[in-house]
Amino acid sequence: MTNKRAGGLRAIGAESSRATAPIRRKRGFFEASVFSDWHDIVGDDLANQCVPMRLVRGPEGEGGTLHVKVTGPLALELQHLEPQVIERINSFYGFRAVAGLRLHQGPISAPERRKPTETLQAKASDMAQLDENLATVEDPELRRALREFGESVLARNKSNDDS
Repeated sequence: MTNKRAGGLRAIGAESSRATAPIRRKRGFFEASVFSDWHDIVGDDLANQCVPMRLVRGPEGEGGTLHVKVTGPLALELQHLEPQVIERINSFYGFRAVAGLRLHQGPISAPERRKPTETLQAKASDMAQLDENLATVEDPELRRALREFGESVLARNKSNDDS
């Protein structure tokens, strides 16, 4: 009997990348989503000071060069962070989407600020009941964590009742 798995185990990422390459080349899903997902990929600190401009695809549709417009002060720092940014992009998409960055210095438009979430407060009577229930918990760290959790649940329930 021959062993069909003679090559051993293979990473699923390598196999899925090979299987989806024709689709990615044809559809170009990555190119559109890198712009919409930029904040999630690089985080708010970097996303507020740099924006992706375009992607020049590499051979076989993988490992392209991402052109990024960056504010002057961040350019040198981003040059040093390039390996981490590329790793974040590639791990976000699950394949080798970007092999390098090309930085372009210049002003960027003010980013859209995310609306701060409204701070919800629980009723004082509910909090008093919660404190009474937690009085028997001996561990102060556990009591604090349970109180914070209970407060968030009570505040959320209060906001749902008001709606």
